[in-house]
Amino acid sequence: MDMGKAVENAVIVAGFGCRKGIDVAELEAALAAALERHGIARDAVAALAAPAIKGGEPALSAMAAALGLPLVLVPPRTLEAAADRAVTRSERVVALMGVPSAAETAALAAAGPAGRLIGPRIAVGPVTCALARGGGR
Repeated sequence: MDMGKAVENAVIVAGFGCRKGIDVAELEAALAAALERHGIARDAVAALAAPAIKGGEPALSAMAAALGLPLVLVPPRTLEAAADRAVTRSERVVALMGVPSAAETAALAAAGPAGRLIGPRIAVGPVTCALARGGGR
């Protein structure tokens, strides 16, 4: 999806980080946990986001399709531009991707330059999920 028009009208973006080979149920569990933690309804989520390097994970596109939401695959430079707004730091993710949190930077980048995290990412098994609110609302 075009980053310029990604989710400019979105209220909430769910960003994901994950290990290779995850399944839809693992993604759904992480999303459900993040939504529950912050008291947000599933229908408030306007888009899913992940680092572009995760574009080959079939579970991400399958979940987006099942939920009827766009999947924004965020390029590395755009992740890096959002890194200073992340609140969680994983040394493993820094070593692999050069950003402090895959989920947080993906959510922030897709939410736009004025986007803000609703809270730190949550980890459920091999998946992390962070929620960001777009700056337009």
